[in-house]
Amino acid sequence: MRFFVFALMSAVLVPNAARAQEPDWTAAEQETITHLQAMIRMNTSNPPGNELPVARYLDSTLKAEGIETHLFEPAPGRAAFVARLAGNGSKQPVILMAHMDVVGVEHDKWTVDPFAAIIRDGYLYGRGAIDDKGMLSANLETMLLLKRNVIDRGQTLSRDVIFVANSDEEAGGDWGMGWLIKNHPELVKAEFALNEGGRTRIVQGKPLYLAVQNTEKVSHVVDVVATGAGGHASVPLADNAIFRLGRALAKIGEHREPLNVKPTTREFFLELSKVWPERSQRQAMADVASTAPARQQRGARVLASIPVFDAVLRNGISAVIISGGIRSNVIPVEAKATLNIRTLPGASLDSTIARLKTLVNDPKIAFNIVERGDDAPASDFRSPMFTAIADATRAVDPAMVVVPYLSTGATDSARLRMLGMQAYGILPFPMDQNDEDRMHGNDERVPLASLAFGTKVIYGAIRRVAQ
Repeated sequence: MRFFVFALMSAVLVPNAARAQEPDWTAAEQETITHLQAMIRMNTSNPPGNELPVARYLDSTLKAEGIETHLFEPAPGRAAFVARLAGNGSKQPVILMAHMDVVGVEHDKWTVDPFAAIIRDGYLYGRGAIDDKGMLSANLETMLLLKRNVIDRGQTLSRDVIFVANSDEEAGGDWGMGWLIKNHPELVKAEFALNEGGRTRIVQGKPLYLAVQNTEKVSHVVDVVATGAGGHASVPLADNAIFRLGRALAKIGEHREPLNVKPTTREFFLELSKVWPERSQRQAMADVASTAPARQQRGARVLASIPVFDAVLRNGISAVIISGGIRSNVIPVEAKATLNIRTLPGASLDSTIARLKTLVNDPKIAFNIVERGDDAPASDFRSPMFTAIADATRAVDPAMVVVPYLSTGATDSARLRMLGMQAYGILPFPMDQNDEDRMHGNDERVPLASLAFGTKVIYGAIRRVAQ
């Protein structure tokens, strides 16, 4: 009888103990909102950045909980911030990373003050709400919850958990992760990293999938320069450089780079083809994920109508700046357009430019490489970190599909991958396309429910991989 009573008490007490270690999510959600509002109200538009106030906020918040911190000022007003929860060293560290700077705003295009962090109709508005102060706040809350619910309860982590807040990500990262790697590599040495870069997508009103970025396109800047005869604008010239540039850009605008299905993209579409609600697109995804070239081409033609899907299937070319001329009555001898070319991992920029030269077929059009990006290896989408993200996501929403993702945007993760770390990107806040398109746009906002979802996913993933 005594054994039965003891066993019964154990069966009751152990689950209660486990529940006691689970965070108070109502309080945690409100705390995350408070942190996000505070940091949005610090204008860190880059340029100039001025991330130091945010770094000081992070420093004081984490120090108050007894967490080790390191605050650097690489240049006046810029900041690099690192904090650490110590594990027992049985496994290599894991990094939680986000950036403090944001892109600029067009104030007159917003319906609210972009730096007031207003809450309205279930949304928190403000520049950086999605990119990337939302994740910065969720990461901060994760550190606080790990300290309170694991360390302070006498438990240990198998890994150090390293919190990194970067400057300058929106302008290339030289004063952020680039500076940290160069000046304090010992602080950011880890096996895994969790950063921005993925997507959590609502499709037809239903949270459908969380895409984990494990590789990304490489960004390059190329100038297209047209030359021709100059003169007085009163005498039209067939050799007009601006018209020549226009003809070249028209050809480039109609050009599509060859289809190239990378392993990550194949897995991405294979898994989505099992759950996608629209039948023809679902079939197209299965076709792209096949190994039959004819099926891949057929599927790609259907998915071409969805820009975010088309962009992961081939190199991308966008015209971003155009310039030429000095006054209204002078025909210039030169006109220039700047292209942003995003190549798939392993693809050659030089081969892309060679195709464009052949396409334009004009000796008076030159292609000049202004900035060549660096390629980085893909991270394994079957690693313990990826599995932890997937398990954490399904713990919050069992119906959600978790897929690897080749992102079209560049992130600081590439720097870590080049150093041999396994880096993964998520945007853990479920959003539809409309809200996601506000990133870098007007009236950027995050749904409060999605912010809570993302905080739970990040905490759950780090807790699992570092337990």
